[in-house]
Amino acid sequence: MTSPSIFTRILTGDIPGEILLDTERVFAIRDINPQAPLHALVIPKTEQYRDVTELAAGDPGLLAEMVAVAKRLADEHSDGEYRLIFNNGARAGQSVFHVHAHVLGDLEEGDLVGL
Repeated sequence: MTSPSIFTRILTGDIPGEILLDTERVFAIRDINPQAPLHALVIPKTEQYRDVTELAAGDPGLLAEMVAVAKRLADEHSDGEYRLIFNNGARAGQSVFHVHAHVLGDLEEGDLVGL
């Protein structure tokens, strides 16, 4: 049996985190190492999917909900404009293997933030 991911531990209150938005199946937190004025993580409440490829194959509706939550965060925090990043695998920068999306907003023109 594996231990809960850091995201699940934030959701359950075991470790602190700033929850920005919470729906039935998805929640969003502020990133602890922000790369932009708005840098949030959108995370499914289930740990069933390690990465976005598994999620897209297993539950495209949940993936669509994550995108909708990202849009909502951008509407509330950065005039509706945002960059959405999924890191898929360790060599692509994924360090937590509980699928999540990075939402970045208020980037300077030409900024290409790598996560």
